[in-house]
Amino acid sequence: MSNPAECQSVEPTEPTFSAWLKEGTNTTHESLDKRIMSLSPFSNRERYALFVRTQSRLHQAVSDWFQSDELNNFLPGLKERDRSEAVLQDCSDFEMPESDLKADQQAAAEVTITDFHSALGWLYVVEGSNLGAAFLLKYARKHLDLSEEFGARHLAGHEDGRGLHWRQFKTALDALALNQEQKEIALNGAKQAFAFARQNVEQLLAPATP
Repeated sequence: MSNPAECQSVEPTEPTFSAWLKEGTNTTHESLDKRIMSLSPFSNRERYALFVRTQSRLHQAVSDWFQSDELNNFLPGLKERDRSEAVLQDCSDFEMPESDLKADQQAAAEVTITDFHSALGWLYVVEGSNLGAAFLLKYARKHLDLSEEFGARHLAGHEDGRGLHWRQFKTALDALALNQEQKEIALNGAKQAFAFARQNVEQLLAPATP
């Protein structure tokens, strides 16, 4: 006769907020990554500079939220995670024309992130991109002779390690007391961030593909 304990149903464990965001954006994320690599951003420095411009738009669009005192109360150390200045320094390394810099600033300024919960989704996407940046940094070093000191500053990892830094961010996210409606708003924000990134890739990288 079987043990009665073995017949008891087990309630499924509810995923953490960060895991739920990952599940809700996985397909979009993978599609974006494949699209970027299909456009050969590391074939030469000119193409890589276009990729940097896409990153500049994304980081500038969400920079104010990284610097938000309100969000920093819930996500300690958020201000230090802001990579907008690093990516602008990369732009300076490539001596990008003022007209390009203004166009990227304008594109970022047109993004409207209206509330705290939408911002959480955007932050999840932008901060999460630093994990994948390790792979991109290797390409930049190998194929373009770039580094964390020139041209690839925004791809640099944290001195404590990318993995630990990301886990600390996720832990802070997962500790937030959010209801389902607020989580849905955050998920929509994450999807908007991926859509904005894809839009910039299509506008800047795709037309210049050899």
